[in-house]
Amino acid sequence: MSTAYSDVVETARQYYNSEDADNFYFHVWGGEDIHIGLYETADEDIATASRRTVTRMAKKLGGLGEDKHVIDLGAGYGGSARYLARTFGCHVTALNLSETENARNREMSAEQGLADKIDVIDGSFEKIPAADNSYDVAWSQDAILHSGHRHQVINDVARVLSPGGTFIFTDPMQVDDCPPGVLQPVLDRIHLDSLGSFTFYRDAAIAAGLEPVETDDLTPHLVFHYSRVRDQLQRERDALAGRVSAEYVERMLKGLGHWIEAGQKGYLAWGIMEFRKPG
Repeated sequence: MSTAYSDVVETARQYYNSEDADNFYFHVWGGEDIHIGLYETADEDIATASRRTVTRMAKKLGGLGEDKHVIDLGAGYGGSARYLARTFGCHVTALNLSETENARNREMSAEQGLADKIDVIDGSFEKIPAADNSYDVAWSQDAILHSGHRHQVINDVARVLSPGGTFIFTDPMQVDDCPPGVLQPVLDRIHLDSLGSFTFYRDAAIAAGLEPVETDDLTPHLVFHYSRVRDQLQRERDALAGRVSAEYVERMLKGLGHWIEAGQKGYLAWGIMEFRKPG
């Protein structure tokens, strides 16, 4: 299966399939929800803040019900998929490249009685395995950055959305006027050549035939989230011994530091973007 993936996606797949990454994201980053959170207090639990991002995005989706189909692109452990299925009764396809994460997703969905509402698919969102006009909502959280072909991703999202459907997502981005070269430590850490931006995604979506609906610039939460994760990792590093290697912890602490520094210097952006397919 992996031979069908682009080099960048295959690198991400191998990383998220590793035992170190699996245990780090599941036990430190947020458990079911492994994306950037929205924080109300300085000491708020990471998982609580991460779930708040899900609920804020979901509130933008009017009309979800049992007859609606959602695809979650880069679904991770499936926390968002389960929230949507449980809250609205909709059917969710959880597309994700990590077989390790997908196994946890299937297990948790079954434990929570949602296996009949959620299909977990091993695959890449660079080539979505679905027919045209298949989904009422395309959803993604902090995943599209891992593609080296983001225009292709947006084009395929537009293809699989039904007329009138919604594309809603978050992604760590660079600011529109980011100076050349300043993000290299971040990019080297995640094996990327670039990040998207608010303008990039808006232009790509419009070029794919989608209409802008709303953008919530929530950039301050990016630095806060990475800082909270770094602090949590530092506190729990001894307890993680045997689950996460010391070498991985050191690399992660260094990588989180690069994200925090770049964000504090004003080079990064993050928020919720929403688009609609005409029809």
